[in-house]
Amino acid sequence: MKTAILILAAGNSTRMGTAKQLLPYKNTTLLGYTIEQAKQSRANATFCVLGASAEPIKKSIENYESEIILNPNFNDGLSSSIVAGINEIKNKGFNSVLIILADQPNVNSNYLDELLKTSQQNPLKITASNYNSKIGVPAIFPKNYFNQLLKLEGDKGAKNILNNNKADIIKMPSFNLTDIDTKEDYQNLIS
Repeated sequence: MKTAILILAAGNSTRMGTAKQLLPYKNTTLLGYTIEQAKQSRANATFCVLGASAEPIKKSIENYESEIILNPNFNDGLSSSIVAGINEIKNKGFNSVLIILADQPNVNSNYLDELLKTSQQNPLKITASNYNSKIGVPAIFPKNYFNQLLKLEGDKGAKNILNNNKADIIKMPSFNLTDIDTKEDYQNLIS
C-alpha cells in the first residue's frame, strides 16, 4: 500500500502574527521538524503545501527533499490546501493520503507509523486522530475519498468528511495533539 504524506503549511498564521512554519524548534523550524518526522515514517512520499510566505519557507526547507505544492488560493482556508495537495498526488499511484498539519509538534514518526499500520489493516476506512470528544488530523484517507476531498471548501479542512463518515472511521487511541496557534502556545512548547 502506497501512502503519501501531505503536510498542510500554507496558512497565514494570523493568530501567531508571524509565519509559524519558520519558528525555531529542535535545531530546525516547526515545519522542518514536521517534515523530518514525516520522512522518518514508513510513508512512501512527503509533499508540503505552501501558500503564505512561500518563498522564505521554501528556502528554509530546501534541504529536506520534500516535494513542494504551491497553493495560490491559501486565503480560501485549509480546505484549499487539501484540494491543491490531492490534485497533485491523485494520479501518482498512491492508495491513500496522510494529512498532517505543520503546527502539531507532538506528532512524531512513531505516531505516524501507528496511523499507517492501522490504515494498512483497514485499507478502506479512514484512520483518524482522537481528540477525546472529536476526531481530526493527522488522518489517513483511502483513495476512495479523494473525490470528496477535492470538493472541500472553506476553513474546516476535512472535518465534514470525518463527521459524515463516522461509521467508516478507525479512531486512534487518544494522544496529546497540541496545535501551536498563538505566541503563548509556542512559549509553552519551548519552555
